[in-house]
Amino acid sequence: MQPIRWRRDRLELLDQRALPDKTVYVTCRTAEQVAKAIRDMVVRGAPAIGCAAAYGVVLGKGAKAAYEVLAKSRPTAVNLFWALERMRGAKELEAEANAIYAEDIAANRTLGEFGAELIPDRARIMTHCNTGALATAGHGTALGIVRSSKGKKVSVIACETRPYLQGARLTAWECMQEGIPCTLITDSMAGHLMSRGEVDVVVVGADRIAANGDVANKIGTYALAVLAKRHGVPFYVAAPLSSFDPKIADGSQIPIEERPGDEVTGYRKTRWAPKGVRVRNPAFDVTPAELITGIICEKGVVLEPSRERLAKLF
Repeated sequence: MQPIRWRRDRLELLDQRALPDKTVYVTCRTAEQVAKAIRDMVVRGAPAIGCAAAYGVVLGKGAKAAYEVLAKSRPTAVNLFWALERMRGAKELEAEANAIYAEDIAANRTLGEFGAELIPDRARIMTHCNTGALATAGHGTALGIVRSSKGKKVSVIACETRPYLQGARLTAWECMQEGIPCTLITDSMAGHLMSRGEVDVVVVGADRIAANGDVANKIGTYALAVLAKRHGVPFYVAAPLSSFDPKIADGSQIPIEERPGDEVTGYRKTRWAPKGVRVRNPAFDVTPAELITGIICEKGVVLEPSRERLAKLF
């Protein structure tokens, strides 16, 4: 499963809008085309966005305009800006982009091993959005922990993740591709399953982690954290260090992207809401650190995350 393919003169991105119905790639030959692919959700997932942006800089030959157009593509995932900053300091652009790509896979595999140690045998793992190979350079973050725990005969409960259905379209697809037992639910069913003791652990990803441990992730994550706290279910966040933003003090300072209303009023060619209705479509929410059991990264696990504990990672 390769969501990102670099071909020296072009970047090929698996079009995640078409999944699970068909597997097609979008070819980008300019930084502007990469920025559009990020903005239009051809490629998504914070680590994958960072990798794509790095290759976008290569295609833009390091020009100022390339950095500017890529920086404007999406505002919440800090991996985008982290990758652009690394590329600014690179002597050899293609080598640096390749390094960012390779390091992401290595980080995901390492955090997967750390996370697997926290997962009980036969655990029923609830997750939100898509945090697998599709959202990264490979292996995945939260879903990467599931992959690393397969020997424990775990299973996945995938929340559908309204309104863009990343859980239903992508996470369920990845699990079925690899033979990982997976049950799909609507987002509103999570509390019911927890109340019945049918969820052993919740593991999600992150688009940006503030210095104090507050986490911005796909909309609906905060509600899952509240429900997990209420029912005594461990709630873990899995993310590489590229998703941490120590420059931001807390979650209130994280920019939250608002996406087009038509993502809420229908899907593809089907519309279910009345024309003219007002719509809000924040793509992310912020989960306070006090609701998080632990944050898992390639340097280990930070339990009960706080400003002081996270600072030690850097």
